[in-house]
Amino acid sequence: MTKNEQLINYIAKKAVTCESNCRIDYKLYDEFGVKKGLRDENGKGVLVGLTNISHIHSFVENEAGERVPCEGKLWYRGYDIIDLVRGFREEGRYGFEEATYLLLFGNLPNETELSNFKQVLGGMRRLPKSFTRDVIMKAPTKDIMNSLSRSVLTLASYDEDAADLSIENVLRQCMMLISVFPMMAVYGYHAYNHYLHDDSLYIHRPDPDLSAAENILRMLRPDKQYTDLEAHVLDIALVLHMEHGGGNNSSFTTHVITSAGSDTYSVVAAALSSLKGPKHGGANIKVIEMMDDLKANVSDITDREQVRDYLQRLVDKKAFDGKGLIYGMGHAIYSISDPRAKVFKGYVKQLAKEKNLEQDYALYEMVEEMAPEIIAGKRKTSKEISANVDFFSGFVYRMLDIPEELYTPIFAMARIVGWSAHRLEELVNANKIIRPAYDSIGDERKYCAMDER
Repeated sequence: MTKNEQLINYIAKKAVTCESNCRIDYKLYDEFGVKKGLRDENGKGVLVGLTNISHIHSFVENEAGERVPCEGKLWYRGYDIIDLVRGFREEGRYGFEEATYLLLFGNLPNETELSNFKQVLGGMRRLPKSFTRDVIMKAPTKDIMNSLSRSVLTLASYDEDAADLSIENVLRQCMMLISVFPMMAVYGYHAYNHYLHDDSLYIHRPDPDLSAAENILRMLRPDKQYTDLEAHVLDIALVLHMEHGGGNNSSFTTHVITSAGSDTYSVVAAALSSLKGPKHGGANIKVIEMMDDLKANVSDITDREQVRDYLQRLVDKKAFDGKGLIYGMGHAIYSISDPRAKVFKGYVKQLAKEKNLEQDYALYEMVEEMAPEIIAGKRKTSKEISANVDFFSGFVYRMLDIPEELYTPIFAMARIVGWSAHRLEELVNANKIIRPAYDSIGDERKYCAMDER
């Protein structure tokens, strides 16, 4: 046996010991009153903080004090997300910069304020000299989220005031990161595609006069070309993914690390690490993979009975990944509807028509219609099930020819705005490190000498 094989064998054996010693009887969580996942038995989050950034509404309480599901609502700084998207679309604007201003500063900008803000963001849309070559192009990886985290942490080395926690300095850092996230992510993908796939390498500089959505497509595509509808649909996706309360895993991570007094770069890197988890930011990739598997195993995707049979096999753990999940259906908070999915759906349909993918869109609609009933029949759950925003976002990114490696990074390009707002809110309001309690269930043991073990 080689030394490497001995090492692998040792670790494999010790992993069994480690697992057995880490395991805690699930009944003890109820006995000690622990809310697993910081959620109660009904799925309601344990209240650990207050925020003025966004508000999520998914149920009402009746006279008996029972929670009754209702149509989902999402507000950014008091403005209904549906009204916000309708407003900038009807008035012919890209919304990312406008919504960013709203979340950071608390009010909708007037024309002059928005123009000045966009000019500042455009001016910040640049990386330090040789950063692309010396940082992003080195150690290329398929995991663009890791590449993005590495780039964010390295940027701290270029900031003389990296540890300054004044609101002015943190705001500067946050606005800079909002501006350069698309560059670092897209360039990271190009490095991976070139060095690991032997494809052509092209690095397009962003245009400071274009919106974030336009620049993402411009930097990603060899010819820099995109249609007006493509850019607007991507812009809407960014706005819808921008913020979702302080309790989602990555935003809560932002609050926790900020409360420890850490610098902006470390906080954002931690939030990125949270977002990359498949239970948080990677769901849209699973939807795409599931739909590909459906099309590969259903001879006629227009046949409702064949599609229904596949979905039934999915929940019976007999299809796709065997997990029994219909990805993109259901949400930890929303039940009757996810307002982001409702907003997005109409624009997805427009893009599908432009791309001649109306049959694919019809399939998504069919799954969206059938899935709640099939899931409810299997799980016998009282909670209503509906499509969430991730059900459609992966389909949109594929129609935009965005590689799957960038699906979660695009989520990050949007959510960096929410993280920034939550970081600033934590710095302004909190004066204590976030430190919840853990009860110990271990028994006390008497130390014994080496020769007695």
